[in-house]
Amino acid sequence: MEKKQLKEMSFLDHLEELRWLLVRSTIAIIIMAFLTYFISDYLFDTIIFGPTRPSFYTYRWFCDLSHYLNFGESICIEELPFIIQNTLMEGQVNMFVWMCLLAGFILAFPYILYQIWGFISPALYPNERKNAKFFIFISSLLFFLGVLFGYFVIIPMSVNFVATFTVSEMVKNQFTLESYIGMFKTSVIAGGLFFELPIIIYFLTKLGLVTPEFLRKYRKYAIVIVLIVAAIVTPPDVVSQTIVAIPMLIIFELSVIISSIVYKRKLKNEQLS
Repeated sequence: MEKKQLKEMSFLDHLEELRWLLVRSTIAIIIMAFLTYFISDYLFDTIIFGPTRPSFYTYRWFCDLSHYLNFGESICIEELPFIIQNTLMEGQVNMFVWMCLLAGFILAFPYILYQIWGFISPALYPNERKNAKFFIFISSLLFFLGVLFGYFVIIPMSVNFVATFTVSEMVKNQFTLESYIGMFKTSVIAGGLFFELPIIIYFLTKLGLVTPEFLRKYRKYAIVIVLIVAAIVTPPDVVSQTIVAIPMLIIFELSVIISSIVYKRKLKNEQLS
């Protein structure tokens, strides 16, 4: 199978294409961030600060699960004893801008993928370039699922843990706005990017940088890392840790399966060529 003949591009031409990729992506993020300005009240009051309230959906779901498993009120959240305060004169303005940009990045992510695909597609086979829509759809879906996982699982579990952990009853929790927003941004972006692992493994396998044997060899280490992360971001109970760990392990195993499929196809193509 031969790649489509393309005009050779110099290193500077590639840099120019990359520059325009970044420019167009940045413009898209700014446009989407500007649009979120019109729903900023809902963005902050309902979405961003939602996990700080005991009535948040995840806490209510955990409580229902506790009753279903006959654990009583053991994992029900009745109170989150902390307040969020601003300690910088420009703090609220900065956080407002950053969260609008974060929302803009999330909303513009499919377009950013489209730009990335346009950048790498000249190096792909013609039949691979036909899969552009499928690539963008699956990658966007995984990213949005990861963002939702970070928002509905990682953030509330982290908030509950740090709000209820105390070294002494003499110490009261008063978190700064910057620390809460920082945790929020890290959780949703890390969740979104982690769920992109199957796509990343797909390309790394095609490039020959990763093999299914390598992933299987280090599977036990990956499991340990996932369990450690789950233990850090959740309260010290098995149910919470399991709920966090299972999706992450599924994503890893899916990546192994994808790597195996791509690797077999690659070997088959090499034998036929």
